[in-house]
Amino acid sequence: MSRAGKIARRSFLVGAVAAAGGVAFGVWRYRTPYANPLLAGLNDGEAALTPYVLIRPDGITLITPRADKGQGAYQVQAMLLAEELDVRPDQVSVDPGPPDVAYWNRALAEETAAFLVPGDGLAQDAAETVVSAASKFLGLQITGGSTTTPDGFDKLRAAGASARETLKAAAAGATGHAADTLSTRDGAVLLPDGSTLAYTDLAAQLAEIEPVTDVALRQPSEWRLIGHATPRLDMVAKSTGTQGYGIDVELPGMVHATVVLNPAQNGALGSYDTGEAFKIPGVQSVVEITGGLGVVADTTWTAFKGARALAVSWPDGPVPPNMDDHWQALSDSFDEDALDSRKRDDGDVDAAIAARAGNVIEAEYRAPYLAHAPLEPVNATVRVDEDSVEIWTGTQIPRFVLANVARITGVAEENITLNVQMIGGSFGHRLEDTVVRHATEIAMEMRGTPVKLTYSREEDMTHDFPRQIAMGRMRGTVRDGRVEAFELGIAMPSVILSQMARQGQSVPGPDSQIVAGAFEQPFALPHQRVTGYRAPLLAPISSWRSVGASTNGFFYNAGLDELIHAAGADPLEERLRLCNDPLARAVLEAVGEMSDWTGPNLGDGVGRGVAFTKSFGVPCAEVVEVETTQSGLRIRRAWVAAEVGTVVDPLNFENQVAGGVIFGLGHAMNCEITYADGRAEQQNFDSFQAMRLYQTPRIEVRGLENGDRVRGVGEPPVPPAAPALAAAIFAATGTRLREMPFSKFVDFA
Repeated sequence: MSRAGKIARRSFLVGAVAAAGGVAFGVWRYRTPYANPLLAGLNDGEAALTPYVLIRPDGITLITPRADKGQGAYQVQAMLLAEELDVRPDQVSVDPGPPDVAYWNRALAEETAAFLVPGDGLAQDAAETVVSAASKFLGLQITGGSTTTPDGFDKLRAAGASARETLKAAAAGATGHAADTLSTRDGAVLLPDGSTLAYTDLAAQLAEIEPVTDVALRQPSEWRLIGHATPRLDMVAKSTGTQGYGIDVELPGMVHATVVLNPAQNGALGSYDTGEAFKIPGVQSVVEITGGLGVVADTTWTAFKGARALAVSWPDGPVPPNMDDHWQALSDSFDEDALDSRKRDDGDVDAAIAARAGNVIEAEYRAPYLAHAPLEPVNATVRVDEDSVEIWTGTQIPRFVLANVARITGVAEENITLNVQMIGGSFGHRLEDTVVRHATEIAMEMRGTPVKLTYSREEDMTHDFPRQIAMGRMRGTVRDGRVEAFELGIAMPSVILSQMARQGQSVPGPDSQIVAGAFEQPFALPHQRVTGYRAPLLAPISSWRSVGASTNGFFYNAGLDELIHAAGADPLEERLRLCNDPLARAVLEAVGEMSDWTGPNLGDGVGRGVAFTKSFGVPCAEVVEVETTQSGLRIRRAWVAAEVGTVVDPLNFENQVAGGVIFGLGHAMNCEITYADGRAEQQNFDSFQAMRLYQTPRIEVRGLENGDRVRGVGEPPVPPAAPALAAAIFAATGTRLREMPFSKFVDFA
């Protein structure tokens, strides 16, 4: 464990963990409990109760196991705990805790269940229970899928409440007062006479009592933190440049390393000559690793110079040579033999289209590969000793990291310590752990010495596992000013197959991400069909912010927009007419009211577009406004509304949503990863340019709280951004955009 003291790595109670020198509180029983091996090994005056709150004589630490990549995950987890624990944010520190099955992510089950059994009701609830049980059995401690808030909303508040009531019980035992005469405030138990006992003064007493688990959560009217603007815990550190990240790790005796990998991704190492590299002062060694070479030196910059001096002959890799090959593979996948899923098949699409022969509207849409490209290049520091390993890195998959390092080194997982670091951006990138594997391979050649591996920007981008390439084909009909039939076929390689194969996992059955953001849209057309076709694996791919919905939101909305235009209907009014979900309807109405929607064409070269995507359970609608200028198209304003059940942290909510809009717009405007000779061509931000500051529009955000489930919002604002922008450009210029990036067809100011 990184700062709160070393915690055992294995077999914690679901909601039951502790640290040496402290007390751990949490939700300690959820069906069959996990065993807690710490209870027998505690010192006098120590207690091991539950996982999320550590109380020690020198302070209170909240365990926040979902990774923070800049999205405020530590903040929201701490708020949920502190709300019931009765502590102020400035009274606590946060720590990500150890990798352990106790921290499995139950919210990951919901989206999978919604794909297996579309629609609400008992059948989907049963599917969610089954998938949730499987997630618990596998101990899936993963950060992703906008699940941090929904996963923690109930269980972290319950953990805080359990801790609070146990502290009151300990104070009652110490003072002789009845527990029901005690209250809590600001990290202390209040006694009937007005005196207080600080939580930190009760650690010894807590070792003698069982945790109180029969607790009631506070009503929303009693919330002090949830729903209220709260400054970020990391605000000062990030504003002053003092926040530590994995790339900042410094250890005594540490050496620095970088890698040179086959530019043909997944290609092997060929012949090489190290002579010129060793002429550079400070270069210490060159180590063979999977797919390339590691260069060890006295500084990172020296390692970079040594890497550039290597002469290597690289064999070809398995990625198809050129982009025409990739697009052709997708085109060939629109075939019954490649059918992966058909979860939406309403009415009779074939009959409806046949009845309008000669008046069928058809279009093809394309979405490119995209790099994750976070600001912090991937890095990891690893020290391999004879019987133990210690790791310092930012990761979203800590238990996979442990398993892979154990496999490489032969060291048992319980003897591996993982210190999870703050992450400088991810967008899905840290769902991979190749950098840790490479660092481990190098460290095995230098036992006892910490090795800090940092990829250069070029290696990081060209060996990223990018967003999937995808193609959509639409055909449909209109009648009497309304959309009548809509068929969307989507072809893409399987993200989950590519990603999980690198973890040695097989995933049977259809891949929900091939149709996510399309099949579940709440529009009741008379005839509608959404089919997913599984293309062969081309370039290795991974989860990118909003995953399948990032491409499918564009395909679905762009196709629907073309049909609405052909019908002569208003894009917002027709969506409202078709919408059969009251939560989604409220979102569409909200964004219409926010933007004062009067139609797509405002005249004088100004156009507006509207798009809606339900993804990760969140209905999200956006309106984008553009104007034509002498220097190109300028995005003037954007409005976005999202339904999330409860807005836990209003400040972070607004920032997350606005950031998602910028992320979606910028990548739709300019970005793509292309392959030539099987090698990624874009190597740095000069050839992979997102939205610039001067191009950023004014963004207005609104969170709706009508639903009965709490949702996350890290990913849902991304999918509607591209189609809303494409529709606005069409309204302003008459140019219909069916392929990203849009800068291939229009100029932006």
